[in-house]
Amino acid sequence: MTAPTAAGSGAPDSTAVVQRLFVVRELGIGLALILLVGVTFAVNTRFLSAQNIKDLLLSSTILAILAVGQAIVIITRNVDLSVGSILGLAAFATGAMFQSAPGLPIPVALLIGIALGAACGAVNGGLIAAARVPALVVTLGTLYVFRGLDYTWATGRQINAADMPSGFLKLGTQSVLGVPVLALFAVVVLVGAGVFLRSYRSGRELYAIGSDPDAARLYGVPVGRRVFWAFVTSGALAGLAGVLHAARFGTIDANAGLGQELNVVAAVVVGGVAIFGGSGSVYGAALGAVLLTTIGSALPVLGINPFWQRAAVGVLILAAIGLDRSLAVRLARRLRGGTDRGR
Repeated sequence: MTAPTAAGSGAPDSTAVVQRLFVVRELGIGLALILLVGVTFAVNTRFLSAQNIKDLLLSSTILAILAVGQAIVIITRNVDLSVGSILGLAAFATGAMFQSAPGLPIPVALLIGIALGAACGAVNGGLIAAARVPALVVTLGTLYVFRGLDYTWATGRQINAADMPSGFLKLGTQSVLGVPVLALFAVVVLVGAGVFLRSYRSGRELYAIGSDPDAARLYGVPVGRRVFWAFVTSGALAGLAGVLHAARFGTIDANAGLGQELNVVAAVVVGGVAIFGGSGSVYGAALGAVLLTTIGSALPVLGINPFWQRAAVGVLILAAIGLDRSLAVRLARRLRGGTDRGR
């Protein structure tokens, strides 16, 4: 989505510049991922064994789903810090449901988890859109509220794999044509979100809101409604991630998803979604999630202290923000040049 440009010869050129910048960002992330995998494979050829590739896909799936929802929110110039707590709440709810109703159909469990996450997202979106309270403040508060509800519900209990049906747990281990079932969930979410943002007016309006909320409002975009549904979507995907987390790990307690929100924001920013809103894509966010997961797996293989994993992520975040700023300045110059030529 690009902001409306002045009529004249500069408009098509400006649009092409924006599209090229998006492609360059995502290609850069992909190349960094390939380079990291190549170096690690050179050190230890078992890094690309079938089992290790499967483990990487499984490890990045939940983070990628969370990153898609977070990207939609950040594109609107907001942020959702409560996703880790929503994941934990949905995960524990899933385990508790299977404890009390062992015969519960798996699709129903998925829908309940998504609905629970969407309800939490609606709380965030309602406070932000209706009361116009900053998203950082609201979601920081709900991070603790939702986690507190989880702790109160759990009361120190732990739900084990034996408490859940084997068919549900197979979601976390089974593969289809060599691709883990959990990864297929992520692909469906990613493609669906990508098509929505690119092909539907309400999706493109999210970019307009992130670029300039006041201008979008004057243009007739229902800013409050769009932001509300962005948070509902993020919450729903966090709820889905919570259900898949339960299937993946089997053992659940009140600490599920603790601190995950920081990894999610890091994946989105590293993936090329501008923290200032208005640009980026869910595909880049998913690539960022895969890159961060691969870094976590590659550093021990390379014999690097795990401490440097967080340092590397921090450097990537700072580099991504710096690159965003640099690209924004270059784009502004090109837009000004195109406008001048149009005159």
